[in-house]
Amino acid sequence: MNDADLPSVTVADLPDPLPSDLLVVDVREQHEWDAGHIDGALHVPLGTLPERVGELDPQTRTLVVCHVGGRSARATAWLAAQGHDVVNLTGGMDAWEGAGRPTV
Repeated sequence: MNDADLPSVTVADLPDPLPSDLLVVDVREQHEWDAGHIDGALHVPLGTLPERVGELDPQTRTLVVCHVGGRSARATAWLAAQGHDVVNLTGGMDAWEGAGRPTV
């Protein structure tokens, strides 16, 4: 899957608050997660995704986030290839926080 085919959204594309049926998966490392994350997100560091993919329901709409969007793009491409309903957050947590969206 090339970047043009990668399902992606910007922060501006997302409703505020996020819909309750949207799962947010944060693929950053522990120290990044600890510094602030989207409330209700599931923390699955990118390196653990293949072993933890069973925790994710392929039918659940899933938003994947990282720091600026690179790792989440890789995770999104991989999950999409596995048949998941998934989309990448362009700009990642930098864009999320830059738009004034809340973190915990």
